[in-house]
Amino acid sequence: MTAHEVVIRDIAAMTVACVDHTGPYMQIGKAFDLLIGGLASRGLLSPGTRMVGIYYDDPGIVPEAELRSKAGAMLPRDIEIVPPLSLTQIRGGEYAVLRHAGPYSDLHATYEWLYGTWLVQSGREAADAPAFEEYLNNPKETAPADLLTEICLPLA
Repeated sequence: MTAHEVVIRDIAAMTVACVDHTGPYMQIGKAFDLLIGGLASRGLLSPGTRMVGIYYDDPGIVPEAELRSKAGAMLPRDIEIVPPLSLTQIRGGEYAVLRHAGPYSDLHATYEWLYGTWLVQSGREAADAPAFEEYLNNPKETAPADLLTEICLPLA
């Protein structure tokens, strides 16, 4: 396994514009398409728009068809929200942040290491809040091997 470096970081609370997704996490791209289309049609996307995915359920426990997640965008200002968009609050506080390099399809192994090895050995506990991912480059313009994703695990 590739060496992983976890950084403990304080992350400020943030409100994100989101589109809900239920089903396999690897199909959240459909929710991102709706989100991006909705924001683009209102002139709310810029090259610096930060995109996040919020993941609520453990795919090892919850049936794939029932997994809950949200495709989100951090916006520089408040906007009027119209369906299918909604606003979601990401809690502020201490997070274990792990950068994943490579295709999204390999994220599950990184999560397994973060929760199953690092968290167990760290002496820390996960907070009762969802993990989120921040996507540092655009999958429509970046080869899968070059994708960068920060996994943010909230700590108690």
